[in-house]
Amino acid sequence: MDLRGYGASDKPPRGYDTITSAADVAGVVRSLGATDAVVAGQGWGGWIAWSMPALQPRVTRGVAVLAAGHPLRLRATGLAPSGLASLGTLAGFQVPFRPERSLQADGTVERMLRDWSGPGGYPGTEESERYTAAMRIPFVAHSALEYYRWAVRSVPRPDGRRFAALVRRQLPVPVLQVHGDRDPVLPARRVRGSSAFAGADYRWEQLPGVGHFPAEEAPERVSALLTDWLAGLPR
Repeated sequence: MDLRGYGASDKPPRGYDTITSAADVAGVVRSLGATDAVVAGQGWGGWIAWSMPALQPRVTRGVAVLAAGHPLRLRATGLAPSGLASLGTLAGFQVPFRPERSLQADGTVERMLRDWSGPGGYPGTEESERYTAAMRIPFVAHSALEYYRWAVRSVPRPDGRRFAALVRRQLPVPVLQVHGDRDPVLPARRVRGSSAFAGADYRWEQLPGVGHFPAEEAPERVSALLTDWLAGLPR
């Protein structure tokens, strides 16, 4: 699904906090006629997936997380040496107006996709053009940045403290965590500690030669991992 603010989803001026995002996902599950689901997500979708068992427990039967650490693990390691690169990116996104203009400039999206991926030749021309066009849809660049801004600015606020208290609980559902060993944004050593927030049914898979976009860079390997893991879940 397109998260709020991306692609074909609505682009309201607010609602980019994780509690609202989890409610959006739960609404989609119910709209499809299901009472619960295994939630899989990459990047921000992975951040939301980590949060779903705490924020929407009745809807969440399991989570598969790609290229994302548990929110509290990322907070804890943000100032560690392995987190400085992504911390710098986050800081740049807090500035008003300039990041939006930059994301819509020629070559920016392609450069970010290339810099954040592994050495396998992703993205190709088609992917670059498609994602560049998607970022230029009115209000998408601003909406995309609002996720990053909420994650940083909410930390000392009541909503951020409430979120942290909720997701601190150990996850009572099966968890699959998939990560590329060439991820320059979130190095694997930085997110491995996320297992502390998972229960006994936890599986870690590291993909050689893959960067920050496992589903796009290695779709066959990711699909095989997901189907194998899903086949072993209780029905």
